[in-house]
Amino acid sequence: MELKFFKKSLPTLIFLVIFSAIAIPIFYHLLKVDKKLKVYSPADVNPSLVDFSVKHITKDHTIADFSLINQNGEIITQNNYKNKIYIADFFFTRCTNICIAMAYNMNQLQEYYKNDADIMFLSHSVTPEIDSVSVLKKYAIDKGVIDGKWNVTTGDKKHIYELARKSYFAVIEDGDGGEDDFIHTEQFVLIDKERRIRGFYDGTDLKDMEKLKQDMMLLKAEYED
Repeated sequence: MELKFFKKSLPTLIFLVIFSAIAIPIFYHLLKVDKKLKVYSPADVNPSLVDFSVKHITKDHTIADFSLINQNGEIITQNNYKNKIYIADFFFTRCTNICIAMAYNMNQLQEYYKNDADIMFLSHSVTPEIDSVSVLKKYAIDKGVIDGKWNVTTGDKKHIYELARKSYFAVIEDGDGGEDDFIHTEQFVLIDKERRIRGFYDGTDLKDMEKLKQDMMLLKAEYED
């Protein structure tokens, strides 16, 4: 009787094996799709953070081309970050409050991803007239910046402030990047390999740093498909 039962059940068993082989990968893929990070455009962000000139954009927002100077006097452009995931922030070397925690957390992230060639870091000085290359070099040494991994940059003030407001949506205050304009933000912004925004984080908050690491895992998984 057992042999007859096995013979009758064999087609069912074969069907279940084939069905599982097909269904499980599909189900797993659907789960992965659901866990993909959001791609942010101006319409998805708090309107107070978005410059009026780009508020109408609902999709395909990317970080604009840029040209900055790093701690070694090298010109840094979007080409240095081609096919890289990176975390961006805005700081100034004389800051004595939030920038201290931000620099510490950025350093810890740099250490965590030190051996991951896909991940880089980019810091923009909001007081470029003060933060010269020599000042940035000292700052970089003090903060443990790894050359080629983390660029701390200076440059044209209007250019930097336009990036903050129109590309990264990092600041609430309006302004034109003029002499009296000043921005101060704790935002860390996660950028993918297509130069799209994938997340915003409080650079002074340790819980947000853990959230960033979790989001980074999801983002990297997108490029492993």
